Amino acid sequence: MKTISSQIIRQLFVLILILTIGTLIFSETTPYLSGILGAVTLYVLLKKLMTKLVDKGWKVNISAFFLMGTSFLVILLPIMGVFLMLGNKIKKASENSEEIIESVKQNLNQLEKYVGFDLASTINTSEVSKSLSDYLQNFIGGTFTTVMSIAIMYFLLYFMLINYNKLNTAIYKYIPLKKKNYQLLEQETTAMVKANALGIPLVAIAQGLVSLVGFLIFKAENPFFWAVIVTIGSMIPFIGSMLGTIPLFLLTYSNGDVFNAWGILAYGIIFVGATDNLIRLFVLQKLDNVHPLITLFGVIIGIPLFGFIGLIFGPLLVSLFFVLILIYKNEYGNDTSTS
Repeated sequence: MKTISSQIIRQLFVLILILTIGTLIFSETTPYLSGILGAVTLYVLLKKLMTKLVDKGWKVNISAFFLMGTSFLVILLPIMGVFLMLGNKIKKASENSEEIIESVKQNLNQLEKYVGFDLASTINTSEVSKSLSDYLQNFIGGTFTTVMSIAIMYFLLYFMLINYNKLNTAIYKYIPLKKKNYQLLEQETTAMVKANALGIPLVAIAQGLVSLVGFLIFKAENPFFWAVIVTIGSMIPFIGSMLGTIPLFLLTYSNGDVFNAWGILAYGIIFVGATDNLIRLFVLQKLDNVHPLITLFGVIIGIPLFGFIGLIFGPLLVSLFFVLILIYKNEYGNDTSTS
């Protein structure tokens, strides 16, 4: 009768202990995972700048605080401003959602003449209003979690930046991978972070700015708000800028401004759509282009997990999953491989 060696038993015990504690830590930090991923994202984007500042004679601590402050002013503060604007609009929409939907429903009767389909009767005003109100309240909720995530993000970022020259060596000690696979993980993660944190937002912002010009030309109501909605929609594959253009078209049309309504729709399809293709051609060719399916599933997974910021972190998480599968194949798929 064969017996299990004591070494294997000890190894299994340690692995079970690691998995148990790791699962406990992960489950308790899940609400703040966006802060951890945010720190990693900012570190990847700021590492080269940190190196340059230190090489120029800046002290490490001063360089770290300078980059953290700059990132707050350039990235976080505008995002907070957008959320404040959205919060006010969302609150008003939530309070008056039933009246807005009823108004749109009444005016859709005119549009039915063109499409030949009974649109108004398919809309249940009270149910749509309730669902919209619940969703919008959840969207603007979670203030404490958001503040904690930001605090965790900058706390981690500070220590990552001041240890930029020895962070890779420290991480490598704790990752049970061959050096070539660790380097692959580092390279792919860096490329994915840049593509998701730079490429996707840049394309979205460009579309938002182009749409803003059109909304101003055609005298849309609240053009800046709808430009922000277009920007958000542009980060969602297969939905894109239509997230802002179509609702604005319907609202403008329902208000009786037929010419400007059709102008908004045509501008959104032709010019904003062309901007998407052109910007992706010039921006994403310099970065790792993310497959639309990865972006789609990333958004589906990321938004429930991280909230709004899941538009960026969701695709990053899915991409990382596939990189880990590739690393596992490289690490254990060939028994004859050597370290």
